[in-house]
Amino acid sequence: MGSEIYPKVHENPRAFFNSSSPIFLEPLAHGSSDWSLPREDCITYPFRHEVAGVVTEVGSKVEKFKVGDKVGVGCLVDSCRTCQNCDDNLENYCPQYTLTYGAKYRDGTITYGGYSNSMVADEHFVIRIPDSLALDAAAPLLCAGITVYSPLRYYGLDKPDLHVGVVGLGGLGHMAVKFAKAFGAKVARQHLGVDSFLLSRDQHQMQAAMGALDGIIDTVSAVHPLLPLIGLLKSHGKIVMVGAPEKPLELPVFPLLDGRKIVAGSLIGGLKETQEMIDFAAKHNVKPDIEVILMDCQHSNGTTP
Repeated sequence: MGSEIYPKVHENPRAFFNSSSPIFLEPLAHGSSDWSLPREDCITYPFRHEVAGVVTEVGSKVEKFKVGDKVGVGCLVDSCRTCQNCDDNLENYCPQYTLTYGAKYRDGTITYGGYSNSMVADEHFVIRIPDSLALDAAAPLLCAGITVYSPLRYYGLDKPDLHVGVVGLGGLGHMAVKFAKAFGAKVARQHLGVDSFLLSRDQHQMQAAMGALDGIIDTVSAVHPLLPLIGLLKSHGKIVMVGAPEKPLELPVFPLLDGRKIVAGSLIGGLKETQEMIDFAAKHNVKPDIEVILMDCQHSNGTTP
């Protein structure tokens, strides 16, 4: 890379990982609310987690990867490896997981995630990116993608011809639509090739759709009423919350009893399932809608803009 705009930060967990097992990763794409890719005279300006790049070095005991491989690191860089959740490939529910950005390793070192120029990660937490999937498209799948893929699979909403609703159409919502469609579901949402669209403020539309959905993926992080959504469910239907409103939501119980309906939650996914999701996305051409923003190199004098 050429002149560096930001101070070089190397995220290095070797202090507690087996010194022979790390993988060195040069981030080349990063997913969140902003995107960037390198230019010859610029460095990337990644943002937090969802890091995709190329392996530049491996430890002597690394078995799954080699130099030059396309890889990614999602929301997690460590877990206890000993609890039941870890044994079940559910590192995302380990009570001692370490987030890729803004957390602390066991030795107290801060994780910088995509803010790092280079990154070191244990191979267990590294995802292989298929050659058919570009790095810029792969990066957001490591958070938004797995966040909606996992509940669709776990709650049985991955079957053909099911009717699945998606609430919210941001980073999570548009990926929920794309994965549900790839599974063969009929999706109620706006745009992106969906089968129908409901405006929640339109009482006539909502009334006409009562009892029509097998499940709903709710991606909204703002306070919103659940009662109208519960009414859209068939008996045994499920609402899965993947957004995180700051304030508690009101949950009426009787509408759940009437039809054995469920309101549940889900948080990203384990490493095994994340690899499964990436492979599925590559096979079925499931890609996020992204905007690629090149770095502005006018501050290439070494100062932070």
